[in-house]
Amino acid sequence: MKMLLCHITVANYARGVDFMMCLIVRHLMVSLGGARAGTDEIPDFVFLLHVVDVTSSLHNNMVSRSYASLAYRPTPVALLHWPIAFVIMLAMWAWSKTFVAYFYRLRGRLFQSWIVPRYGFQYFLPLAKDGINKQIEAAIPRADKMGVKVNEALNGGGTLFVAKHPGLRVRVVHGNTLTAAVILREIPEGTAEVFLTGATSKLGRAIALYLCRKRVRVMMLTASEERFQKIQEEAPPEAQQYLVRVTECQSAQHCKTWIAGKWLSPRDQLWAPAGTHFHQFVVPPILRFRRDCTYGKLAAMRLPDDVQGLGYTLGRGVVHACHAGGVVHFLEGYEGHEVGAIDVDRIDVVWEAAMRLGLRPA
Repeated sequence: MKMLLCHITVANYARGVDFMMCLIVRHLMVSLGGARAGTDEIPDFVFLLHVVDVTSSLHNNMVSRSYASLAYRPTPVALLHWPIAFVIMLAMWAWSKTFVAYFYRLRGRLFQSWIVPRYGFQYFLPLAKDGINKQIEAAIPRADKMGVKVNEALNGGGTLFVAKHPGLRVRVVHGNTLTAAVILREIPEGTAEVFLTGATSKLGRAIALYLCRKRVRVMMLTASEERFQKIQEEAPPEAQQYLVRVTECQSAQHCKTWIAGKWLSPRDQLWAPAGTHFHQFVVPPILRFRRDCTYGKLAAMRLPDDVQGLGYTLGRGVVHACHAGGVVHFLEGYEGHEVGAIDVDRIDVVWEAAMRLGLRPA
């Protein structure tokens, strides 16, 4: 069975003038000339990813596999190369097409990562939305013809592309069911109350509905009464009272468990009491502003020990949870797409499958 995981996460980084010049040449070769990276072998699984931000593009597996295999840490050298990376970003925006970045092997299967030449901030620009969708949509038929199997994108978690291509043999999977599971497993047993931003997003909705079933009070930060009520109505009648709409961070000044699905400015974070832990699923991650609080990392998982050749920004053998969710979907042989709203009833099912396959929280 073959799969393409179409998602949007991650990037890579590098340092040093020699690395930077190699990166420029490599990007121009791939972006302008259409050169292909990796291998000519047909992959079983493809993960579509975007660059997180301009600085992150400096840490690149195509330039230095050894450096890219280590967890990324911002350095003064990387910041000095920011202007060059910015020019590359503009060139990729103007001319680049999706290209193969790197690959690895797991359980005898070939897994590839293809880069959608767009950066995280561009996903929030209305003028860039159509271009991003065209890049992702073009990758899906390409993978289908190759005999690959597929995963998520924009617009309803991939539903747009499934609707436009009803005859796909590939499967579109956003992988966010496992992302939700990882975030939920980070919350300590016995937690009675959480504060949730990005509460009406795809992940925020699933987290809120899961926690209210566990009788955890969820303060959902949202300006939309309509969207809040729609989610509240999805909860079992006896659990609806545990979903509470709030409109400002001040409402959580006594809550020590914050789940950030939307950017929190330093000013917002000041409302958190000392000792607060910030869980997060927002890209890029929030600034670690409070010294008297702790901050979680973006949801990630370590692939099984038999993975070969995987270097990643999160560390060797570690991938973002949405990527791992696609791996689980593929290895378990699930049929059908995983698109649209997250099925809350499948969160525990997918988590248990990941543990059975040898994946572990990172």
